[in-house]
Amino acid sequence: MPPAALAAPSAESSLNAAAPVDLRFSQFFKSPIGPAGLELSDTLRGAAGRAVRLVGYMVAQEQARPGRFWLTPRPVRMSEHADGEADDLPAATVTVLLDPAQRERLVAHRDGLVTLTGTLSVGRAEDETGRVSWIRLQLPPDALQAQPSDAAEPAPADGHGHRH
Repeated sequence: MPPAALAAPSAESSLNAAAPVDLRFSQFFKSPIGPAGLELSDTLRGAAGRAVRLVGYMVAQEQARPGRFWLTPRPVRMSEHADGEADDLPAATVTVLLDPAQRERLVAHRDGLVTLTGTLSVGRAEDETGRVSWIRLQLPPDALQAQPSDAAEPAPADGHGHRH
C-alpha cells in the first residue's frame, strides 16, 4: 500500500464533541522524579479517553510498521536492523495508532514538528510483537490523506531540489 500523508482532521470529524485538550510532553510525568522513578502525572491520566492535541516529532524508522508510528518530544532516528530492541526512544514516547480500517497503511516520515489530534489512552499495553506502550493516541479515520508515491519522501531541507 502506498504511504500516506498526515492531514488535519476535517470539521466533520466525529472524534469528540468537545474541543481537544492541548497536551505537552512535559506534562506526562510527575516532577520531580521520586524514589519510585517516573510516574504518570495526574494531567496525563486525566486526559485519558479524551480528545487531545499533541505537537512532537515523528520517529524516523528504517522499517515503518503498518498502522502505527511513534511521536516523541525530540527528533529520534531508529536503526532497528543495527540496534534491535536497544532503541533510544524517550520515556515520553507516544504510540500513534491509525484507525482500525487503516491498520495496513504505512505513514511516510515527516521531518520537523507535527501536530496530531486523537483520543488518548494511558496504561500498559503490549502489541503483537511484544513491545509495551504506556501512552497511545488513536487517530480518527480522516487523519490520513493519500498522496502520490513520488511524494512519499519529504522534500530535502537544503532547497536544492535533489536528494542525497
